[in-house]
Amino acid sequence: MHGLEAKRRGALFFQRLFWLVLKGTISKMRIPLWLKIGWTLWLGVWMPYYWMQYGAQNFLYFCDIANLLIGLALWLESPLLFSWQATSVLLFQTLYTIDLVGRLTAGKHLIGGTEYMFSTAIPLFVRLLGLFHVVTPPVLLWGIWRLGYDRRGWIFASVTAWIVLPICFLWRPGFNVNWVRGPFYKEQHIVPPVIYLAAYMLALPLLVYLPTHRVLAFWDRSRDRK
Repeated sequence: MHGLEAKRRGALFFQRLFWLVLKGTISKMRIPLWLKIGWTLWLGVWMPYYWMQYGAQNFLYFCDIANLLIGLALWLESPLLFSWQATSVLLFQTLYTIDLVGRLTAGKHLIGGTEYMFSTAIPLFVRLLGLFHVVTPPVLLWGIWRLGYDRRGWIFASVTAWIVLPICFLWRPGFNVNWVRGPFYKEQHIVPPVIYLAAYMLALPLLVYLPTHRVLAFWDRSRDRK
């Protein structure tokens, strides 16, 4: 009996110690636990449905890569991961949102790229999962506001593009993932495909990532002065 009582007290002691450590860890978090768990559960639903609907190559889209790395950024509370993904997708996700809202309110696509969201050939639930594009920008901006901006982000985004784009160009090219064969999912025939790819790989870092980096760095400095 004494042995059982000692074991019970020992178990209670370690249980209380565990909850004290957990409580202390949670109190030090700069990103709430509910958001970390919620994003992880969301990924568990989103990934299999997207895989079945679109195929493995779809996860090479920068927006899909961002989905996964944001999950990691939330758990690690990493300014670099948030900055990296913000530099990579913030502009495109914002344009996506504008086009989607334009189609819903004005009845026409102001930019293009969200036509698939209105295709009845795609199950409604899968299309609703695509609304993560609208959620991503505020999450990224909030993460940077909370943790700060890491100025290495645009370099990591550029290197990622230089790795991912050639893979998209060579693997299942018919899907035109990340528009490596032409904009808006249409293959271009103005210049040879390799020339287009090379120009694209230069344009993204210089015309998209670097300007986004400068805006985010300025915003971060302005926030620090307040």
